[in-house]
Amino acid sequence: MNDKEKFMKAAVNEALKGMRNNEGGPFGCVIVKDGKIVGRGHNIVTSTNDPTAHAEVTAIRNACENLGSFQLEGCEIFTSCEPCPMCLGAIYWARPDKVYYGSNQIDAANIGFDDAFIYKEIPLPYHERSIPFEQLARDIALEPFNEWKDKEDKTEY
Repeated sequence: MNDKEKFMKAAVNEALKGMRNNEGGPFGCVIVKDGKIVGRGHNIVTSTNDPTAHAEVTAIRNACENLGSFQLEGCEIFTSCEPCPMCLGAIYWARPDKVYYGSNQIDAANIGFDDAFIYKEIPLPYHERSIPFEQLARDIALEPFNEWKDKEDKTEY
């Protein structure tokens, strides 16, 4: 087994650990930097009542805490399954160098984790989505953006 397969096995072991402990679904993730695991996570959605606590998100939070950074530059993500749309967004915000995934969207859908409905919702006009979106009070909501634009001591990201 090569190093990349060992890291994928570690991600799979995270999935098994969380699932066997009834913490959430069968998903796991590790984050690697310079050949060492710097972050671990598995799905803890049902045990924490947090719909955002997917394996990749929990691993990103763990790695960022361990690294003291809000970015994962120089890191690689090994995840037991192809990331869902939410995790994909989190991965792009974290900016790792590469992502390796084991099983895919179809494998996940075959056991009841089907994200296709989200991909179908994204291009729809707001009024046609299954959860309606309506813009409200934009002039009020722009206040923090205007202040941020002029803030001299901000940390860009």
